[in-house]
Amino acid sequence: MSVSKGVLLIGGPSKGTRMRPLTLDCPKPLLPIAGKPMIWHPLSAFAKVPGLTEVIMIGFYEDSVMSGFIKEAKREFPNIAITYLREYKALGTAGGLYHFRDSILRAPVPQNIFICNIDICSAFPFTEILELHSKHRGVGTIMGVNVRKESAQKYGCIVTEPESQLMMHYVEKPDSWISNTVNGGVYLFDKSLFDEIKIAMDEKTARAAEDPLVKPDEILRLEQDVIVPLAAAKKMYVYQCKDFWRQIKTAASAVTANSLYLTRIQKSNPDFLAKSSPNVISPVYIDSTATIDPTAKIGPNVAIGPGVTVGAGVRVKDAIVLEGTNLEQHSCVLTSIVGANCNVGAWARVDGKPEPEQDVKGQISVTILATEVSLAPETLVRSCIVLPNKSLNRNSANEVLL
Repeated sequence: MSVSKGVLLIGGPSKGTRMRPLTLDCPKPLLPIAGKPMIWHPLSAFAKVPGLTEVIMIGFYEDSVMSGFIKEAKREFPNIAITYLREYKALGTAGGLYHFRDSILRAPVPQNIFICNIDICSAFPFTEILELHSKHRGVGTIMGVNVRKESAQKYGCIVTEPESQLMMHYVEKPDSWISNTVNGGVYLFDKSLFDEIKIAMDEKTARAAEDPLVKPDEILRLEQDVIVPLAAAKKMYVYQCKDFWRQIKTAASAVTANSLYLTRIQKSNPDFLAKSSPNVISPVYIDSTATIDPTAKIGPNVAIGPGVTVGAGVRVKDAIVLEGTNLEQHSCVLTSIVGANCNVGAWARVDGKPEPEQDVKGQISVTILATEVSLAPETLVRSCIVLPNKSLNRNSANEVLL
């Protein structure tokens, strides 16, 4: 069996600004979605790939930020080696890969290298991508997903030859519509990928030498600098993903991802979730250390973190409630994320609207309470973003509360 390795591109602290205020005190990869850190979902999918020996995470968070998660992950997935490689600065998606090429290629030398962005919610069909890749043996296979025509231009767009699944053309965020198939952020490459990155790097250096206005740097992007020329050279193929897929770019999209993952876990690992009952409407994840009053009604699409207390008559639906938060009696949390160590007073209400298909500037849909926010009894907060350590005693709607 051929050896495969997985690479997770996790970015760093300067990114993730659109996930604020959730990422002010929790790094984006560790943000809990469906009861597990965001990064856990692709990692657990990698652990199921036959012949996959190692997963390497590349990013520029401090080592100490990731060490606790890695220790846990090594215990949970003992059959794969798990390492974190820290970039000394942001090098771009391809620059980071090239910088750590010796670590990725060390024995056992992989024939196949999976690369996955962590800010996507997906079924991660790695085994199916590997099957397609083994048949065509081009340099790479990309996971393509179909999106609505109106939103296609926000992504990298792919034109595919339908019979062979050969990629004919790739454009990152085109000015006009070219295709509904977009880059799903999951790739599988041959080890010859590093030769292709070197070509891109040499070309970039040559351009900088010729043009005094071009500043030489080491930042190389996998999409524009490597995949565009590979598509032009007819060396890339496309795996069409039929399962669910969502980008997790904003705090609101974490609520959508939470419900997609919970629905999947309900089929694949129902024991991980709370049992259905008249007051628990599946799918719901409740941490074993949370305390839930039997008269509270929870679900569907709810994840409740460690040490959370839910009082009598509380209603929670389409929401993530993070560690140590207290929801007092008859309070209500709908289409919202409640950060760690918050207190929602009796009869208070936190609610939002589902994430819109199209982002409307200045419009807030899902309500986000950051860490240590407290709501006075009978306060309503609707479609607001609330920054940490705030005490609210008046009703608010469609505001950012600093």
